[in-house]
Amino acid sequence: MENDDYQPLLRRCRNRYLKWTESQVLEFLELVLDLVKDVPESLEKPTAQKFYAKDIGKGFVQQYYGIFDDPENRANVVNFYSATESFMTFEGHQIQGAPKILEKVQSLSFQKITRVITTVDSQPTFDGGVLINVLGRLQTDEDQPHAYIQTFVLKPVGVSFFVQHDIFRLALHDV
Repeated sequence: MENDDYQPLLRRCRNRYLKWTESQVLEFLELVLDLVKDVPESLEKPTAQKFYAKDIGKGFVQQYYGIFDDPENRANVVNFYSATESFMTFEGHQIQGAPKILEKVQSLSFQKITRVITTVDSQPTFDGGVLINVLGRLQTDEDQPHAYIQTFVLKPVGVSFFVQHDIFRLALHDV
């Protein structure tokens, strides 16, 4: 697709919910297109959504963690969230809205993060969104590696999405 083909999508992604930059939208679209290029028949019924929830989930996770895991770029994850309609639960602490989520992200003390994603499971939601569950292991700075689970709900807005729900928890069993 040419950049001109993306223009309607770029305009929709700049609405009040999702403030992705043009390069972020183009990168996300390229990831999704790369994931589905080998299965073109899956694009025949876009309303069914079962076929693309998996691809959107993998593409989203790749882009989200690519931004989050880069200390220079980490604050830009706020662009995935709505100013008022996004919820995050981080290690049991509940936060609402992109400004508060950004505060939380900026308060994290680590710089370096190494992540291994074990699995990404995705399901379509009845409102056209995508439920994504990530299981993996991460290591921050020089700390010990820990298993983690993170769940996202992507809410559709126009032809794009924003993160409506985000739950993150380290899988610590020594409580």
